[in-house]
Amino acid sequence: MTTELTFPERLAQLKQRIHDVAVAAGRDPAEVNLLPVSKTFGEEAIREAVAAGCHRLGENRVQEIVAKQEVLEDCNISWVMIGHLQANKARDVARYATEIQSLDRISLAKALERRLQNEGRQIDALVQVKTSPEPSKYGADPDELLNLIKHFTQHMPSIHIKGLMTMAIHSSDEAAVRQCFRTLRELRDEVRKAGIEGVTMDKLSMGMSGDMELAIAEGATELRIGTALFGARPYGDDYYWPE
Repeated sequence: MTTELTFPERLAQLKQRIHDVAVAAGRDPAEVNLLPVSKTFGEEAIREAVAAGCHRLGENRVQEIVAKQEVLEDCNISWVMIGHLQANKARDVARYATEIQSLDRISLAKALERRLQNEGRQIDALVQVKTSPEPSKYGADPDELLNLIKHFTQHMPSIHIKGLMTMAIHSSDEAAVRQCFRTLRELRDEVRKAGIEGVTMDKLSMGMSGDMELAIAEGATELRIGTALFGARPYGDDYYWPE
């Protein structure tokens, strides 16, 4: 009879796995951070994660951030919006989130900037880039990325661009998956070379439970991990993402 692992045990195993993969790829494990993704999981699971030291959590739906913040206000959680966001829901992100990793268009940035100014807040942001041909994946056009970032920095002072995010193609073809991650890294390097004032490009958010090894090998600095930490979800991802 096997005993189910506790959250701290799963967290320790995952951190060791990240460490080993990074070393095998010739990278410093300290360069690869973990963003636990708590989408679809309730108060009990999240409190267990917080008790294990996870105070920064990713969510795909802004409605979940709002609902969870109400019952978990005492946990001092920094919510990170990682899912596709409609401009008419920017208010709640501006009010409750500390970071958005799915900024992908000017209309959303305008709505978010206006709401941030109303709230008297600022927010860190990653620009989501579409590196996969799948129609279900969102993101900015790679060819438009540089001009998009320049526009954000010139016209949205409450939004601080810290890097890029992508979702790789859902495929068993490792070469195709790696190409998505490689494309994001190369785009990051291009933006860095452009030397846009105020844009650090320190973060590459790419890789999830199923493709984290490939993402680490291609330069990920942050992994968005849900299943490997919290377990199987009560609903399929197609119900929760895209929104």
